[in-house]
Amino acid sequence: MYLSVKEVKPLDGYKLLLTFENGEERIFDMKPYLEKGIFKELKDKSLFNSVKISYDSIEWENEADMDPEMLYEDSVPYGIIK
Repeated sequence: MYLSVKEVKPLDGYKLLLTFENGEERIFDMKPYLEKGIFKELKDKSLFNSVKISYDSIEWENEADMDPEMLYEDSVPYGIIK
C-alpha cells in the first residue's frame, strides 16, 4: 500500500510521529538507521529535528530521506510503542 506522509513531528528517542494521507498516525523509530550512511549525521539532535515533508515523504537538512512505503510498513500505530 502506498500512502503519502502528510505531517511529521520529531519525538524524543529518535522517533518520528508520522501522519499519512489516510489520517493514520504512526510512530517510526529511527534508532536502527543511525549507524548507516548519511543517517549517522542524524545523531545530531538539531539535525534530526530539522525533519520536514518533502513531496510525499520526509527529508532532513542534510538531504537524507526515507521511502514512504517503508515508513508506513516499519512503523507502529500511535499509542503502541515497541
